[in-house]
Amino acid sequence: MRAAKVIRNGEKVGTLVQHDKTSYEFTYDDAWYDNPDKPPVSLTMPKSKKEYKSDHLFPFFFNMLSEGVNRKLQARQLKIDEEDYFGLLLEIAQSDTIGAITVRPIEETKQ
Repeated sequence: MRAAKVIRNGEKVGTLVQHDKTSYEFTYDDAWYDNPDKPPVSLTMPKSKKEYKSDHLFPFFFNMLSEGVNRKLQARQLKIDEEDYFGLLLEIAQSDTIGAITVRPIEETKQ
């Protein structure tokens, strides 16, 4: 399992989780959901208490990735499989994004 904080202009919007290669989940943070002035992360994922689930990386997040040659170069430089979209998102979308949304990994704590 890999997880990431979804951030908009420095504030946590929600959590994006990859359980395995065919299981993804997005949930809004309670503080973000409860504030009526805060917009949804995308039109395809309106603010809701429910968990959004998908068998592939949600299109909103997938579209934050580079395409073609740029994706190949980024994958090679970062030593990440070009088809590991979640891994690329965790590395690239921490700062290098167009717009207000960034994605930062949540490190697992081992006990």
